[in-house]
Amino acid sequence: MQSPLFNHTEQQSQDRYTMQNPQLLRVSLTGRDDVLARKGAMVAYQGLMEFDGEYQSQGQRRARARTGEGLDLMRCSGQGTVYLANLAQYVHVVDVDHDGMTVDSAYVLALDSSLHAEVIAVDSQYGISGTGKYQLNISGTGKVALMTSGQPLMMQVTPDKYVNVDADAIVAWSSSLRVQMQAQTHSSGVWRRRGNTGEGWELSFLGQGFALVQPSEVLPPQNAQIGQGARAQYGMGAQGAHGQNQNNAWN
Repeated sequence: MQSPLFNHTEQQSQDRYTMQNPQLLRVSLTGRDDVLARKGAMVAYQGLMEFDGEYQSQGQRRARARTGEGLDLMRCSGQGTVYLANLAQYVHVVDVDHDGMTVDSAYVLALDSSLHAEVIAVDSQYGISGTGKYQLNISGTGKVALMTSGQPLMMQVTPDKYVNVDADAIVAWSSSLRVQMQAQTHSSGVWRRRGNTGEGWELSFLGQGFALVQPSEVLPPQNAQIGQGARAQYGMGAQGAHGQNQNNAWN
């Protein structure tokens, strides 16, 4: 049997994390170093592997229920290789060092089990809960595999060049950055969804570090009827950006 498909063979490497193509990640395990992966992200594996649901502490469950942020993970252990992907999104492996990284949990594909993740609040100029209000802070030393819809843009933030990012397009940023959340609208009523400009919440970053932006906003079409009531309409209900209806699967 012959086909161009046979050109898409496994990429051999001694590295723990190896990109097989821009949308598929291979993780090698030796039996001593587990990896935590997004539930359901395994597409194939080789060797003696085990997959178990990762335990969540009571505090983690409370934080998830209150904020919508958190990680639904499975623990991958054993000796062999596991292949991870999610909805054909682009995958990017990032080294986390002592500075730490803040990320939207919706864009985490996998991370080393040695890393620590906790929910943090992003300050709002108006004190209003909305998209980008809560994020995950990942600390320790290890690697994280992030996902983006399309090829991302890595923006450098310096003391003399701050960066503003749409809260619906931000994927991750350096935890050392100072962050201010504000409504981007010229309307006096900040509750008017996305105001007169077509833009909504934005995050302003100051300091020294990076901000990772994707060319996509996980939002429904403008003027769509989402869920029930005003809370859902403004991204705060079950159908909001951090609710159960993820990845543009709007009803």
